[in-house]
Amino acid sequence: MPLSIDPDQAVRALGSCDSRLGQLIERVGPFSLTLTDSWSPFQALVHSVIFQQISRSAGRSIQARLWDLFGGAPEPGDVIRAGDDLLRSAGLSRNKVATIRGLAQSSLAGTLPDSAQLIKMDDAAIMDSLTAHRGIGVWTAQMLLIFHLGRPDVLPVTDLGVRRGFRIAYALDELPEAKALAIYGQRWQPWRTVASWYLWRANDL
Repeated sequence: MPLSIDPDQAVRALGSCDSRLGQLIERVGPFSLTLTDSWSPFQALVHSVIFQQISRSAGRSIQARLWDLFGGAPEPGDVIRAGDDLLRSAGLSRNKVATIRGLAQSSLAGTLPDSAQLIKMDDAAIMDSLTAHRGIGVWTAQMLLIFHLGRPDVLPVTDLGVRRGFRIAYALDELPEAKALAIYGQRWQPWRTVASWYLWRANDL
């Protein structure tokens, strides 16, 4: 699916409304968001569940092992047929195995939106639909909005990387509270996804 973000327009708008963010944009360079749209929504959610509350390096290792078990991103039927011990051998916790199994069952039952349905839904409807599933919270649903659908105005204020990036870019002594970051980030609308991407990149500088 095409990226629903105009990078040039977004960068100009963000730089003009927030000089600190503009400086970060200059240091990082062009915006480049890679979408997971070659995966199904189920597979994209499995990816995000893997990364819940762990480091990027640990998440990559677990995902690689899980993908190796199935010769690529697992299908719902693969997960249903696999035993818990096999799934846990990739490094998944019991709770994450239960969440992924629940998603597989919902996908096969047709109660998890597919790509065609998601495209027609607005962000709020997607959030409501996804967070109704066990183990899928706001952050996980936001990751799908950003990295699978490329929605332009998502700010995951509880994400540790975003909060750390904000502390770096704005020279703060402590991490911002999620509520304060949400209030500050209102000035970045309707391009909060782009701002989030640059805050993530601040961690790599």
